[in-house]
Amino acid sequence: MTATSFPAAYRNCPVTARRINLQAERLIRVNAVVSVVALLVGAIAALLLVLTRWQAVHLLPAVWYYRILGVHGMNMLIFFIIFFEMAVLWFAGTVLLNARPAAPRYGWFNFGLMLVGSLLVEAMQWSGRADVLYTSYPPLKAHPLFYLGVILFAVGALGVVGQFFATLTIAKREKTYIGSMPLVVYGAMTAAIIAVITLVHGAMVYIPTFLWSVGLIKGVDPQIYRLLWWALGHSAQQINVAAMVAIWYMLGALTVGAVVLNEKVSRSAFVLYILFISMASAHHLLVDPGFGSAWKIVNTSYFMYMAVLASMVHGFTVPAGMELGMRLRGYTDGLFGWLRRAPWGDPGFSSLILSVVVFGFFGGITGVTLGTEQINIIAHNTLRIPGHFHATVVSGTAVAFMGATYYLLPLIFQRKVAFWKLAKLQPYMFAGGMLLVETGMTFAGSFGVPRRHWDISFSQAPFDVPFNPVVDLFLAMIGIGGIIAVTGALSFILIAVKSVFFGERITEFPQGVDVVGVPQGLTRPPVHATNADEINAELHAPGHGKWGPTPGTVVLVGVFLLAFMLYYFTNWKLLSFLWKIG
Repeated sequence: MTATSFPAAYRNCPVTARRINLQAERLIRVNAVVSVVALLVGAIAALLLVLTRWQAVHLLPAVWYYRILGVHGMNMLIFFIIFFEMAVLWFAGTVLLNARPAAPRYGWFNFGLMLVGSLLVEAMQWSGRADVLYTSYPPLKAHPLFYLGVILFAVGALGVVGQFFATLTIAKREKTYIGSMPLVVYGAMTAAIIAVITLVHGAMVYIPTFLWSVGLIKGVDPQIYRLLWWALGHSAQQINVAAMVAIWYMLGALTVGAVVLNEKVSRSAFVLYILFISMASAHHLLVDPGFGSAWKIVNTSYFMYMAVLASMVHGFTVPAGMELGMRLRGYTDGLFGWLRRAPWGDPGFSSLILSVVVFGFFGGITGVTLGTEQINIIAHNTLRIPGHFHATVVSGTAVAFMGATYYLLPLIFQRKVAFWKLAKLQPYMFAGGMLLVETGMTFAGSFGVPRRHWDISFSQAPFDVPFNPVVDLFLAMIGIGGIIAVTGALSFILIAVKSVFFGERITEFPQGVDVVGVPQGLTRPPVHATNADEINAELHAPGHGKWGPTPGTVVLVGVFLLAFMLYYFTNWKLLSFLWKIG
């Protein structure tokens, strides 16, 4: 079938020349739109929360603080990210493979289940009938419709994952791609496999809880609930990590012509996520007395490190691939000439860099440290924990998804990006604000500030709990950073809504010119130099340099390892103060 003879169910992408199935495209669009709506709700809730944790402002009363905390968790960690991931699965399975979707009508049914489920959860939380926080630990009990909503949402998501696997089968059978599966699709497949593992655990925990809430069974064992729930709650965020890394590879290729250094190594790293990430969820249970020390140590000191190894592999191969891609384009001067000449004004590229750096440096270093049993015991119920996962899920995953959106708007929605100057600034605003939030949380937690408590002054308690005065500075940092980050999130939402519903339509992408509202990678695609083979041979020559073809990335990795060793040593040094006997 030629490029001009596709049936009416398809259209041609003017940039990639790929065929895009129109039914799959509509499913990508609706999932992305609902994802942005969930982001809006979660961002408003975030603003209310940071203005409450900022002790000088202390905006919300206790009841509404905990209610809004639950709303924020469900919208940001579940609805925003998973709806977007469903869009990623439809995109990867059809657009990137030139394939037709499996049972698209069933896709609308699954989308409907997810939408109804999320609306039920929202209604229960806002009405005060589900004040059980994000984790909903028993004996706290919500209205049965809350648990039913979560179950419907999960069933719909599992249905989409099944359709994704079926679409991969169709693409393989109909030979819509040549050779092995593209790495970006492989990463999406990894996210889908982890999603199956996650959702099975979700069924094991939420179905009995639903039956308990309607009175059909007497109770739910809190210890078993926590074990199964974290196999859901932690693994759900690793769906995000796998999807985020897949987007890293995609954005690297689109923005700077990044190459994959070694397909086998990158694919093996994705496999490590599948094998070990669920076991790593044990680090949330290190302070639980119901589990033995041997079980805790094996899961956190061995299995978790295998999952960490996967992230470290991607943390090297992605920037190294970007560096090599830039050098093959002719930017070979010095250690960091390639980085200096990169398209920093492209919001897709800036989102990619910010995601890699904050996720790797801040999220990775703090995560491994907090996963250590002895350190976890003193840090688990402090603000250090949300400081870590805001670096991974928010500054990592969310920023990467935002960067991908700036390319999806022209390619899938066929609209120019509105407020282009604001779009160029938005990733820096959002990630910069979140970095302040994460830093404030981490240092406040180091002084013992609790992670969930509404009022750290304990004003109505019989005993005073004094904190070091510097804590007020860190809480102010959380508040100010939160305002900046929410402004960045609302800017993104404004850009997305204006672009999708009122944006200028674009169906042609003139090559070699800059077009306002279109990322540089679409009108000036990063093409390697005509002598790229010669450059590549020189970079890989034995006598070229002691740090190989990507010396800049090697230096950056060295900086990361030094920062990790310093932070890890500092934590053990502080912990040693507790061991003194006198």
